[in-house]
Amino acid sequence: MGGTEMKIARFSSCRGVPFEINANRSNPFAIEPPPTPIPKPEPTTHGSWRWLPWTRTSSFKLLPRMNAVSPGRSRSSSHFCDIDIDADKDDHDDDDDDVEVEFIAEGSQDAEKQQQKKANSSRLSIILLDQGFTVYKWIFLVCLALNMVALSLAASGHFPYAKEKASLFSIANILALTLCRSEATLRILFYLVVKTIGKPCVPLRIKTSTTSFLQSLGGIHSSCGVSSISWLLFSLVLTMKNKNKTSTEIIVVAFAILLLLFLSSLAAFPLVRHLHHNVFERTHRFAGWTALILLWLFILLSISYDPNSQSYHFTISKMIKNQESWFTLAITILIVLPWLTVRRVAVRVSTASSHATIIKFEGGVEAGLFGRISPSPLSEWHAFGIISDGKKEHMMLAGAVGDFTRSLVSTKPNHLWVRKLHFAGLTYLVKLYKRVLLVATGSGICVFLSFLLQKRQHHVDVYLIWVAKDIETNFGKETVELVRNYPEEKVIVHDTGVCGRPNVGEMSVEGATMWNCEVVIVTSNPQGSKDVVRACKKAKIPAFGPIWDS
Repeated sequence: MGGTEMKIARFSSCRGVPFEINANRSNPFAIEPPPTPIPKPEPTTHGSWRWLPWTRTSSFKLLPRMNAVSPGRSRSSSHFCDIDIDADKDDHDDDDDDVEVEFIAEGSQDAEKQQQKKANSSRLSIILLDQGFTVYKWIFLVCLALNMVALSLAASGHFPYAKEKASLFSIANILALTLCRSEATLRILFYLVVKTIGKPCVPLRIKTSTTSFLQSLGGIHSSCGVSSISWLLFSLVLTMKNKNKTSTEIIVVAFAILLLLFLSSLAAFPLVRHLHHNVFERTHRFAGWTALILLWLFILLSISYDPNSQSYHFTISKMIKNQESWFTLAITILIVLPWLTVRRVAVRVSTASSHATIIKFEGGVEAGLFGRISPSPLSEWHAFGIISDGKKEHMMLAGAVGDFTRSLVSTKPNHLWVRKLHFAGLTYLVKLYKRVLLVATGSGICVFLSFLLQKRQHHVDVYLIWVAKDIETNFGKETVELVRNYPEEKVIVHDTGVCGRPNVGEMSVEGATMWNCEVVIVTSNPQGSKDVVRACKKAKIPAFGPIWDS
């Protein structure tokens, strides 16, 4: 180099680890030093990296462009916190519509166990305590209050119809909670909402309010569950006061239904549901089915019993005129319908890495939908976001986060059980807006990839921020190619194996501002989603992430 003086820029990572940038080194990751920061700069690019305006503890962030998403070859510093697959997340049913990821630190085995225990405790505290007065809770309380007011009026004699038909009000609540969980009903509802208010002329406030409400329909589900128990208990109290007008069989069946409803509600309590998800799922399913059978028996006994002769006389005309029969028929149809679409289908399973598996199915699927798969349909079902170009096939990216998803890596089944009726979730509501920033961590990217592949089939303009560790190693070249083929000016990929752990909340705010997005939708673990939503709302940017009962 002779007498030429070489200037080396020295910086600190997000965790304070110093490193140098030398523009003249023959290193595949060598880049030019960044320009002097100025307020609100326009993003510029240097070499194979993309700059995003960033200021955090006097450091800057390197965000790889799409031709540089491959992970670093060397082991990342133990000072960095990397995004990795969540090792304890059970990918089941309603809690798992979005596969979650979590920040964990590298270290000894004992340190990892301690970190995992801390993560479990943190997630549980977020679920139970650290959510504030959410839309979900507001809906729960309003629905419960309406039922309690009606029940109080009935008990005081000011609502004689409800007092006479207390069992009908209990069944009506069961119908309402079933509607809020019916995949067919919600698919139609979400479709109609997108078609009616997903137009440019509709104010943004109406769209965001609708999104909040639809995401929180679980509040109606859980509130109606509690209310149905209250009405049935009230009905039994009235029945016991007039035992001469009913039969012992009717009372026994009613008590059995009450016990099953109480058991289902207890299993759905957040603490139980979080710590013992398989118990919740199976209790909810089999207790619910048993309660439905007993409900039909209760109706048949009730309309057939003659208190004068103390005998049973069943006629079809009594059944047709009975309101409880029609409500119960509707409940039965809603419960049975998804099971009529269950099929055992051939699948092609490829292992992207020891952390993730790609499952391929025949047939194109609309963007924003989720699907359920199972190795044994009566025992367990697992929900995943669907990746599809909308034409010939679709696939699911399953992170190895539970027993079932880990078994996919080791056994690679040739067939799986599926429900042909795909259901809509939060990501389906992306279609309500004109410009949306999608933020994903780890395997949460799978719920957004269909929007990248089907960009010509919907009017929404989507932008993507993806944060994950060792992307190509953990998620495979096929997944990387799906992202790489999207216009690079609309995508930011942050590989924590190269760049370290970012502040995803701040990154989301910067991205939404830079791209002038109407709304931000994030898929991450509870803490990650909460951080992004909180940061965006502080910046007055509407943001939504998965909730524990979405």
